[in-house]
Amino acid sequence: MKLTLRERFRLLIEGFVTAGIIVLCYFAAYEIMGWFVEAFPSVLGDLWFVEEVFLQDRQQDLWGVTPFVLFLLVIVAIGAIYWRLKRRYRQYELRHIIDELHFIAQGNYTHKIRGKYSGDIGKVVDSIHVLVDSTVEAMEEERRIEQSKDELVTNVSHDIRTPLTSIIGYLGLIEEGRFSSVDEIQRYVHTAYEKAKQMKVLVDDLFEYTKVRQTTTPLQCVSFDMIQLIEQLAIDFELEAQRKEVEIVVQSSLDRLMMTADTEKLVRVFNNLISNALKYGKDGNIIKIEIEKSDGQAIIAVKNDGQALPEEAIEQIFERFYRAEASRSQETAGTGLGLAIAQSIIELHGGTITARSDDDWTSFDIKLPLEQ
Repeated sequence: MKLTLRERFRLLIEGFVTAGIIVLCYFAAYEIMGWFVEAFPSVLGDLWFVEEVFLQDRQQDLWGVTPFVLFLLVIVAIGAIYWRLKRRYRQYELRHIIDELHFIAQGNYTHKIRGKYSGDIGKVVDSIHVLVDSTVEAMEEERRIEQSKDELVTNVSHDIRTPLTSIIGYLGLIEEGRFSSVDEIQRYVHTAYEKAKQMKVLVDDLFEYTKVRQTTTPLQCVSFDMIQLIEQLAIDFELEAQRKEVEIVVQSSLDRLMMTADTEKLVRVFNNLISNALKYGKDGNIIKIEIEKSDGQAIIAVKNDGQALPEEAIEQIFERFYRAEASRSQETAGTGLGLAIAQSIIELHGGTITARSDDDWTSFDIKLPLEQ
């Protein structure tokens, strides 16, 4: 720490004052000891130190002591002055640190305590910097969470308002008797029913998303064969795939891949991935699911040969409410929560999921530990 001119001057004055006090103390001690020697010569006279200093040189002044004794006195004086000035310097350091802390507490969280400090004070300053950095990080995280909540409320409100407006509109027409036939009533009711189902899907996905986002969500783990599970899912999508003229192929060099996980949640993951491939894999003819094993992990890739996704879509595809298709047609419209839910479920299992897309394949690559 660099001292100000005033602090340096104070240290200099304090050094001189301390030296003067020590000299006065020496003189007082010398006089008191000399008085004791003269009063009790038979008791103290046999001591070497007393005899040399006081009995032989008593007639001289204080500077008449032997060089050895004078050297000891000087060393003690220097040590006392150094200790006093060091203590005062530490007080200046502490005062400076307190002032800096007050400045940081006023909201200047990026400010660092200036100066170089050694010893325990240096460790304290380093700990303060770590504490401030962690506090700033926690505040930023809190801001991100708050912003995330606001975005969640906004997106949910927007996605619920659209079908809800349609439901209210058509039911209002029926309530007001603004129809000309039973067929028209049925059409209104059917439209309101379809919109209500859209709202239910959104609410269900939102509930699932908030549940799997909690790191304390329990996993109901069982032992199962991953290859058999995915083959069964491929069969479940076979009719829809045939209707879209898409072939679903499961490939693996393994006969079985036994692992432990929450099958109900993993089924939700692969349902989302296969559904997305059927919905958004435009001009694609095949959905390929590859399953392998490596380093105690299940390596699974869900691929389709449809139209490649743009790079910005790949970067945001796991964000909630994100849709790669901006048109949001009735045929392909979704809640935008499917891939966010899939990512959260995979992370709950201690795995990872990534996306990549080129002219040949759009692939979602999953790594899952075989044991939980």
